[in-house]
Amino acid sequence: MNIKEAHTKFLEYLESIKNNSQKTVEQYDRHLKKFEEYLKEKGLENTNVEKLNLEIFEDFRASLYRWKKKISVKTANAYMITMRSFLKFLWKRWLDSLAPWKIDLIKHEDRRVEFLTEEELDRLFNCPDTWTITGLRDLAIMKCIYSTGLRISELTNLNIENIDLERKEFAVRWKWRKLRVVYLTDDSAESIKKYLQKRNDHLKPLFIRHNTKAENIDILTDENMRLSRFFITTMIKKYAKQAIILKDISAHTLRHSFATTLLSKWADLRSIQEMLWHASITTTQVYTHVTNQKLKEVHKKFMK
Repeated sequence: MNIKEAHTKFLEYLESIKNNSQKTVEQYDRHLKKFEEYLKEKGLENTNVEKLNLEIFEDFRASLYRWKKKISVKTANAYMITMRSFLKFLWKRWLDSLAPWKIDLIKHEDRRVEFLTEEELDRLFNCPDTWTITGLRDLAIMKCIYSTGLRISELTNLNIENIDLERKEFAVRWKWRKLRVVYLTDDSAESIKKYLQKRNDHLKPLFIRHNTKAENIDILTDENMRLSRFFITTMIKKYAKQAIILKDISAHTLRHSFATTLLSKWADLRSIQEMLWHASITTTQVYTHVTNQKLKEVHKKFMK
């Protein structure tokens, strides 16, 4: 089987059998296209997948650094994880290809997450001008992420009908096509309610752009008005600058802050894993560094 045919069949497998999200499929597709570019540069574009050896994959990894000198270990590993998954798929098809476990990942330092303190959060939330509809929207967005731990892609996909402001909860669907329920604080629910009360449109998205003329609103579609990931990240960075927060923050920083706040108030790690929708608790354990001071206090209290 040639590489292009295997590439197509792999994507079909991810969508129909593995039921992966569209973003996951797109990432694997992008990585494999880059691998095919590499093979073409080396004159190996017609090589059958059974002939792909470890030396080819290791040289491909090295080529990533030549292609983009500032590539991170995380990004390089992401490409090789795709290669592993691709080879695992080939093995399942009884093809005599390279064993996926032969591709090693680069070891790197333990991941550290950036989060905001309660004082920084207060400063951030005090920045939007709530006399305006955009200020009400921006505050509602930030409080929604912080109180639920939503990923930015989950937030941008929300529609008004998804939210139950009376029960202060709603369901979101993530990449495994599974539903999880997330919970709003009283404060965040109130912020969303105030924002929606100012809205006067027919659009479904929970959060929309407000830079269009009123007379054009009826002809605009939901997806034209839905906010993008880039818009929300830029907006949060703008308010962080106004709040004189020197950390390089994004929407994901509010998700991290959600997790660290729970941990610092002694929520158990398994519950936080469920609320963040981490597949493995190992991912959640990256937040445990914030409890170090708390543990020191407990030790000092009981161990005289």
